[in-house]
Amino acid sequence: MIRLANERDAQSLHRLNEAFNGSGLTTPERIRDSLCRNRQEVVVVAQEGADLVGFVCVQLKRSFCYEAAMPEVTELYVEPAWRRQGLAARMLAFAEVECRSRGPMQKFELLTGQGNLIAQAVYHKSGYVDDHKLHLSKPDATSKNHS
Repeated sequence: MIRLANERDAQSLHRLNEAFNGSGLTTPERIRDSLCRNRQEVVVVAQEGADLVGFVCVQLKRSFCYEAAMPEVTELYVEPAWRRQGLAARMLAFAEVECRSRGPMQKFELLTGQGNLIAQAVYHKSGYVDDHKLHLSKPDATSKNHS
């Protein structure tokens, strides 16, 4: 089943996020709080039986410069045992519909590694294309998570 995440999913999302992004980056309490309060994020989960096996996060970026939001897929993870069954594409499609239900949207964006060919194949099948824009980043020198 593909559905929106809720605060009862915090512990399972924490487990999945640690498998995806590594440990110590957040807590179940922070996840629960974000699910309850962050209206700029859409979190969709894949549930098999009683277990969550995947998630996708979409940030609804807004600017006074444009009427429509620009949704950005920031995270997508499916547990290895559940891959190649269409869950990632189904979660993306569900998230896109949910974003559109929240108001006008510009194009959907996402960022993935150039070497992550498996993820790129999923994104291409879901209609995402390379728009030939350059993505730059700058670590915050004052952040404790700075590496």
